[in-house]
Amino acid sequence: MNLTVTGRHVEVTDSLKRYATEKLDHVVRHFDHVTTCHLILAVEKHQQKAECTLHVKGRDIHAEATGSDLYAAIDAMIDKLDRQVRKHKEIVTDHHNGG
Repeated sequence: MNLTVTGRHVEVTDSLKRYATEKLDHVVRHFDHVTTCHLILAVEKHQQKAECTLHVKGRDIHAEATGSDLYAAIDAMIDKLDRQVRKHKEIVTDHHNGG
């Protein structure tokens, strides 16, 4: 999996990048067919925002969340992304076993 981390109006520190990478590894463990991942961390006025786009075979999965700090925003975004990846995996496996 190719991971790209971008910061908008914020410098992405090593600890933020490591934290996000560890969390994304949990999501990718559910579904093996993730080719690339683009993570954007942003500061907009008084909100911290995290958004991620996973490129999987046949679909792009996108999730975003805001929080009081970047770590909380990453956690909320990972929860959303995890639900979407699990749902996509169920759809793919149901489709192939339905015949």
